[in-house]
Amino acid sequence: MTKKESDDKKTSMNFIEQIIDNDIKIGKVDIVHTRFPPEPNGYLHIGHAKSICLNFGLAEKFNGVCNLRFDDTNPVKEDVEYVNSIKEDIEWLGFKWADIHYSSDYFEQLYKWAQKLILEGKAYVDDQTSEQIAEQKGSPTIAGKESPYRDRTPKENLDLFERMRNGDFKDGEKILRAKIDMASPNMHMRDPIMYRILHMEHHRTGNKWCIYPMYDFTHGQSDFIENITHSVCTLEFENHRPLYNWYLNQITDSEKKPQQIEFARLNLSYTVMSKRKLLELVEGKYVSGWDDPRMPTISGMRRRGYSADSIKIFADKIGVAKRDNIIDVSLLEFCVREDLNKKADRLMAVLNPIKLIIDNYPEDKEEMLTVENNPEDDSRGNREMPFSKILYIEQNDFMEDAPRKFFRLSIGKEVRLKGAYIIKGENIIKDDKGNITEIHCTYDIDSKSGSNTEASKRKVKGTLHWVSAKHAIPIKVNLYDRLFNNEAPDAQDNDFKTYLNTNSLEILSNCMAEPAIKNLAPFDTVQFQRQGYFCVDKYSNSDNIIFNRTVTLKDSWAKKNK
Repeated sequence: MTKKESDDKKTSMNFIEQIIDNDIKIGKVDIVHTRFPPEPNGYLHIGHAKSICLNFGLAEKFNGVCNLRFDDTNPVKEDVEYVNSIKEDIEWLGFKWADIHYSSDYFEQLYKWAQKLILEGKAYVDDQTSEQIAEQKGSPTIAGKESPYRDRTPKENLDLFERMRNGDFKDGEKILRAKIDMASPNMHMRDPIMYRILHMEHHRTGNKWCIYPMYDFTHGQSDFIENITHSVCTLEFENHRPLYNWYLNQITDSEKKPQQIEFARLNLSYTVMSKRKLLELVEGKYVSGWDDPRMPTISGMRRRGYSADSIKIFADKIGVAKRDNIIDVSLLEFCVREDLNKKADRLMAVLNPIKLIIDNYPEDKEEMLTVENNPEDDSRGNREMPFSKILYIEQNDFMEDAPRKFFRLSIGKEVRLKGAYIIKGENIIKDDKGNITEIHCTYDIDSKSGSNTEASKRKVKGTLHWVSAKHAIPIKVNLYDRLFNNEAPDAQDNDFKTYLNTNSLEILSNCMAEPAIKNLAPFDTVQFQRQGYFCVDKYSNSDNIIFNRTVTLKDSWAKKNK
């Protein structure tokens, strides 16, 4: 490889890839080993998807391996339900972990390392309350005050720590702290808490433990045990890195220690990314659950019809940055449209139906029209679609007194029925309240699409989708929109729930679709002609067919909210 080729390759790499590439070149790393370490206290969201793509992608790029490790050190919030959902999400995205681990696997080893620090005079048991400790911490510019229990002897601390493990004390009665520097400009280095007492059953270890290690005392050591070479995390952990390294330096002299590298987390407009706030939405029943299609969770996006590929394409497009910024959710929606446009079959469904009667079409005649499944993919082939005298079209595709630039159906005006014939509006039938109940038209028998007649080649400005009334299949459609109407709902002074979009869900119960709809299974995605992309809901069945709108054909949000 020439120097220019080497420079070009380096330039095309993000900054994390450049670090890893250099580590390999200088012999610091033999096999690249990354990990994805979620806490099982909620469902994963699109921000986690970015981290999944990054960690698994780095391992793949450098012929390494990536572990899945559950950071399960807080039994108060964690549950096996979340463990299972996380596994499902990662597999759905198309990634495979080399090994699966739990921080709880290392509880005994972590306990021994804590004993080591106590014996070396680098950790002590503190009897103070969390409020007292917080008060003594000081500020970044004012040194903290040392605990009155800081000078306990190693023997006394070791005895108290063992009694903490044996359950001799109540929750919050004692904690174990590292003895570092109460004057450090880094607040995380001011005698951080290592262990707290929690008399709570753990989803894996049961009641074996009543003391649990804190994240900072767990993460680096878990990385070390698993031979992680590059511990990639988001920017909020940048100030934790000195503590990460300090703990590692206390337990090993090895030069083969994991290296923490931080990148900017994903912040998405019109979205809340905090698991705590998402849990608040679920528990407050503002949404139907973690997999509500309006939620930014991976399971919610899957149920809404987002493809795994579209999420990975999105993660690739936004790249890896060193500084936080907000990504416009329109980019994610663009990636979904681009991907589904290539993959989704085109079907016809009428969401707000009104009867269209072709007066000069034979009463008893039915015909099957050949229509293309996906013009972007010839391999998808064609299908047969029934056509008859009485059809359904969209109510808003007809206007009795249409303006000049209304290019849909009106009295005396011609339009083409997609894949079928040119029709002309003739008259309407109204009920006692003046509502239109039927539209009557005539058709040009020689204008059938693809028939190669002069009439079929005739150009008309409007094209409508339709469904044969005799063959129509009733469906229910959920029109989902953005959950929040504010670009940064969790960055405002008010409660983020203040900005919930009251129009984020519209349920249409009387929709009609072509018979091919019966061949679809839950999570199948299609494009409804002229409407958008839709996905069969997980709760859909043959007696109650339900579709969720994934995304509209075009970005209409900005225009709608001007």
